[in-house]
Amino acid sequence: MSRNNDILYELNDKPPFIQSLTAAFQHVLASFVGIVTPTLIIGSTLGLTHHIPYLISMALMISGVGTFVQAKRFGRIGCGLIAVQGTSFAFMTALITGATLVKMRGGSEDDMLAMMFGVTLTGAFIEVFLSFFIDKIKHIITPLTTGIVILTISLSLIKVGMTDLAGGFGSESFGSPSNLLLGVSVLIIIICLNASKHAWLRLSSIFIGIFAGALIAYPLGLLSFDHLSELPLISVPIPFKYGFAFDWQIFIPVALVYFLSALETAGDLTANSLFSGLPIKGQQYISRIKGGILADGVNSIIAGIFNTFPNTTFGQNNAVIQLTGVASRYVAFFIAAILIILGLFPILGGILQAMPKPVLGGATLIMFATIAVAGIKIMSTEPINRRNSLIISTSLGVGLGTMFVPEVLAQLPIWLKNILSSSVTSAGFTAILLTLVLPKDHKKIESESLSADKVTDNA
Repeated sequence: MSRNNDILYELNDKPPFIQSLTAAFQHVLASFVGIVTPTLIIGSTLGLTHHIPYLISMALMISGVGTFVQAKRFGRIGCGLIAVQGTSFAFMTALITGATLVKMRGGSEDDMLAMMFGVTLTGAFIEVFLSFFIDKIKHIITPLTTGIVILTISLSLIKVGMTDLAGGFGSESFGSPSNLLLGVSVLIIIICLNASKHAWLRLSSIFIGIFAGALIAYPLGLLSFDHLSELPLISVPIPFKYGFAFDWQIFIPVALVYFLSALETAGDLTANSLFSGLPIKGQQYISRIKGGILADGVNSIIAGIFNTFPNTTFGQNNAVIQLTGVASRYVAFFIAAILIILGLFPILGGILQAMPKPVLGGATLIMFATIAVAGIKIMSTEPINRRNSLIISTSLGVGLGTMFVPEVLAQLPIWLKNILSSSVTSAGFTAILLTLVLPKDHKKIESESLSADKVTDNA
């Protein structure tokens, strides 16, 4: 296989220790906020403040274990890529609704946690089951549908990145000149370093940009470590620490989200494969997708046992592969070790939590936008004819419409609202439905492809 000039280290290369550690730390920086935020939101919303430090530690540890499983590949389990695992945002509404129901019945905090982890564990078997049949529905999991999902993921993440750059959601100084200057400075540093011909500067661009941003933020009073004294010295994983509970009424919405999560994972792994210089069609590709979705399910089973919420393959770190040029799966072993250590010693994770939002926003904005480019590239592998243009435009319209105007779903039944509230889910479902419904004119597609070839030849 010929080497891709954009990739410094390919899938099975073994970068030197320092390069591996540097690349791994950048993946952690790109994913850290995404891993801990769902736990923070769920814990704060349900009044579980006392449990949050421990739950965050478990989220980080299980993310590390899951990342290792994905990269290592145990038989059919795993995709063999740098596929960082993390706590999924998609399940938050269903879990919060279910836990609130337990509370209304008179349940304690431990009862709420036991129920959430119980349905996390049992629902994961839905994804395990689906993984064995993904290749049977490959006529709807096409480059077009996965490209739409990836593009929608990116566009929703860009909103998060820009919000952080301006100061973060709910910040009193949101949009202040100091926040914008700090975030843009980090963005410019990463762009300049990534454009360099020096391989080391490119590999370290995200790390250097965030570190420089932290140095700028400290004298401005935007970086504080006062909260570290409140964190425990060590967190020990205890299986079923809060017990185990199950309820069909709470389980069904979570099970539906697991079904949708499999589609999102297929999109993330497609982008990951593209950035890693691997095929996004054929048997090898299908094998990776099946193994990745199966690992998602297995990792969520582990998550339920060890007191954290459903795990999924993250899209945030895919752009790190593109920007650093490091696609070696051995880097994932370093990522896994870092995440486990951060979970075991909460103070270390607390240092990363102290990083100012504008610094993280400046770094993640360009990474999330890079994922959008991957989605466009994948979609463009199919002819953009009238039928496909209709599928793309309608899917993006529905997906982004629910993101920009979430109130449109306010009057729907809660179970349907849970499903459609995710822009990725709405866009993905619409793309699949239209792919099945709209007729495919093979002769016309062939004619359009031949015409395109002639135009290319004449050019």
